[in-house]
Amino acid sequence: MQSLREIYKIGRGPSSSHTMGPERAVKIVRGLCPDADEIKVTLFGSLALTGDGHGTDNVIIKTAEPIKCTVAHDETTPCPVHPNTMKIEAYSCNKPLLQRTVYSVGGGSVVFEGEPPEKYEKYASDGIYPLNTYTEIAEFCRTNNLRLWQFAELFEGPQIFDFLSDVWERMKQSIHEGLTTDGVLPGILGTQRRAQKLYNQRHIDESAQTRENRLVCSYAFATGEQNAAGGVIVTAPTCGACGVVPSVLKYMQDERRFSDEQIIHALAAGGIIGNLIKKNASISGAECGCQAEIGSACSMAAAALAELFEMGLDQIEYAAEVAMEHHLGLTCDPIAGLVQIPCIERNAVAAMRAINALSLANFLADSRKISFDTIVKTMYNTGKDLLNSYRETSSGGLAKYYELRKDK
Repeated sequence: MQSLREIYKIGRGPSSSHTMGPERAVKIVRGLCPDADEIKVTLFGSLALTGDGHGTDNVIIKTAEPIKCTVAHDETTPCPVHPNTMKIEAYSCNKPLLQRTVYSVGGGSVVFEGEPPEKYEKYASDGIYPLNTYTEIAEFCRTNNLRLWQFAELFEGPQIFDFLSDVWERMKQSIHEGLTTDGVLPGILGTQRRAQKLYNQRHIDESAQTRENRLVCSYAFATGEQNAAGGVIVTAPTCGACGVVPSVLKYMQDERRFSDEQIIHALAAGGIIGNLIKKNASISGAECGCQAEIGSACSMAAAALAELFEMGLDQIEYAAEVAMEHHLGLTCDPIAGLVQIPCIERNAVAAMRAINALSLANFLADSRKISFDTIVKTMYNTGKDLLNSYRETSSGGLAKYYELRKDK
């Protein structure tokens, strides 16, 4: 498996696959061709179909500046390798310097066709972690009396916690920025920011459960809205699902007084879960639907919470498995290609579901029947079976029927 640095990436939204990935690809090509005076980019598959809404064209052109750059959308050519495919051509005085096919594989990571992932991504090597299933990792941890965060430390070194500390600070800052900003999000939908309203209503109902719901949801909305506005967030594991993990950890730290060190350990455990999903399935909505993004984020959050409460390895596994199991088949159908509806609300719903998974794991882990490895395999195959219209193409589901009904 790859480093946790490939799961948690600090960057600008609204989409890790459609903005962060293409931005990274163009930067690499510019580095390979410093004499280029023109860059041509052709987007295929999901990138072509939802690039306008995600701001793909804008980020590519901005990244290429001051070089002349044109972006074309090819919505018909098949993408047999990955639905987020792009072709980048570099020229100097109209003479071709380079042509590369690039896949934006999720979470801001890119793979250049015919080249190993680690060639351009320092931490993308699969050799960092020698074990690639939860069963293997759990057995190793039991044998060596390790928790998941200690497993991460063993293979990445203590410096990984410095990185995760920066991740946690950015997560908290994104929540703060989202809670202190109101108005309307960019794009044709005119989506109103709602995080601040949710947060301000936390004391209307005195019940603890209602307060928990409003606080957790307000934090998830805050992060999701910052992402939708092109703000700086942390992929966990993607931009579209960036609100789930920070919202539950922020709530638990404030309510239960967990230390930053405990939160960082929880992030490490959640990152291991995200890594396993990325290695054995996918975190790309264009490849496997929203189950691969929100479902993965919910699993990461549930595992992080279980680590935070120092649950056993079986309980952590159960929490992560339950969280994913009940997102199976979830479609990726962003209206107008914007990471707003239903994406932002889904972050809040998944955050609450992660807390529910934690509760179930506390009582029912000893009777579980489904392993985490099994649910990851199931999610991947389910995603592959989804119609293309339900995999981040904005041609099915809500994205299709909103255009017909003009819902408010």
